[in-house]
Amino acid sequence: MEQKAPDLVIILLTGKENPKRLPSAFFLASTAAAEDMKVVVYFTGPSTELLKKGVADSIYPMEGGQPLSYFIKLALDNGVQMVACKQSLDLNGMKEEDLAYSFPVLTPTQALPTLGAAGRVVTW
Repeated sequence: MEQKAPDLVIILLTGKENPKRLPSAFFLASTAAAEDMKVVVYFTGPSTELLKKGVADSIYPMEGGQPLSYFIKLALDNGVQMVACKQSLDLNGMKEEDLAYSFPVLTPTQALPTLGAAGRVVTW
């Protein structure tokens, strides 16, 4: 992860079990990044399943709306850095090659120095 401490970290725990809750995390991240804040979204627990190939494309938070992958792309396009938790991938039976995105995959020990240095941390 980059050396400069993030202004905002979103620790994303919510997974596909609650699709209506998911877009807001990416809206918040996108908005903060558009305001020149350094933002990191850390996928852990059930949220790592969202990173599996095809999953974010198949989740529609609102009937007739955009898939979750749209909101993830919006955040990425606004400069949000995203990181996946290695142990959560293992917990969900996933490997790095299963991911639809090229995010850093870090253990909590590797991620914690940057996450802990953030100005604000939000769990979602």
